[in-house]
Amino acid sequence: MLLAVWLPLKFPIEWVISVLYGVSDASRNLASIVTLVVLYLEFILLVSVWGRSVYCENLFKTYGLKQSSHNSLDVLQGFAIGFGSLMLMFVLQGLLGWVQWQIPQSSSSFPRILLESGMMSIAIGFAEELLFRGWLLNELDRDYSPRISLWVSSLIYAIAHGTRPQFFALVILGMILVWAKRGTEGRLGKSIGLHAGLVWSYYLVNVGQLVKYTNQVPDWVTGIDRNPLAGVIGILALSAIALSIKKASPRALR
Repeated sequence: MLLAVWLPLKFPIEWVISVLYGVSDASRNLASIVTLVVLYLEFILLVSVWGRSVYCENLFKTYGLKQSSHNSLDVLQGFAIGFGSLMLMFVLQGLLGWVQWQIPQSSSSFPRILLESGMMSIAIGFAEELLFRGWLLNELDRDYSPRISLWVSSLIYAIAHGTRPQFFALVILGMILVWAKRGTEGRLGKSIGLHAGLVWSYYLVNVGQLVKYTNQVPDWVTGIDRNPLAGVIGILALSAIALSIKKASPRALR
């Protein structure tokens, strides 16, 4: 259904952008962003229709998007865990001499990077959690046990995102985000905040050029292609988060 309503819009949008801005990498990136935004808006619309016509309920509330002070606090708590844990990982690597902290080469543009990364991380956290820990997990929970839903949703999440070096870490991250939701009575706030915190800290460190790798240890330790999720340290950090988040999740839903 989603593909049927998206394709008739995708190609005209790409054609209009190519006419207005020419054929270049920048115009292709813009077309990709616009078509993905249109795709996601259509997804939200179809979810609303699906909930009314199939389940006779407000699916967004079922998914965990509830307007409450608890959900707001969950977002802040999740953000603190995600942002703080990744930054702590880089701090420990600095103490070990594996990375060196530095002033950004483009320090004048760092405030812009800070703002862009914040907006992007919130958008990505909301969009992906509504899709993977909202719609997908809910559909799986209706037909399968919590354990099967946990593993299948996490594997699909990793397959949708991952390249080979970071695949295992993304499976762990998917499980963390499921347990974060289940540990807060089905609210989505903590998962959104945790996801956003991880994205923001990663973006700041890499795009903001806050650290320089010393190459004292192999890439598979610190992260292949400077991606902390593609290294042993990143996997250990995620495993520590997973253990703490899992304890807060009800035993029957782990």
